[in-house]
Amino acid sequence: MPLRRGRVGRPGLIGTIARTAVVAGTATATSNAVNRRGAQRSAEQQAYAQQQAPPPPQQQAPPPPAPSAGDDTVAQLGKLAELHSAGALSDAEFAAAKAKLLS
Repeated sequence: MPLRRGRVGRPGLIGTIARTAVVAGTATATSNAVNRRGAQRSAEQQAYAQQQAPPPPQQQAPPPPAPSAGDDTVAQLGKLAELHSAGALSDAEFAAAKAKLLS
């Protein structure tokens, strides 16, 4: 019985399709690997740039305006009145503290 070797010469239709599929798959895998590596390098460069950049300057709130003497006295008298009405200061203590503020 003679041995049959298969087809000799150009590949058939199925062989051509299979070869094309292998080449296309390899090209896709290579392209994806290149894209992933580029994205990784970009992320590393951004992280490095963020580490090297100086911190943004903190904006400081302007200091509150200094209260005038009249406002300060009124505020302190209000606090004394609250303490007196809460029972923390007796009538005599309240009168003495009030006299001290107003003098």
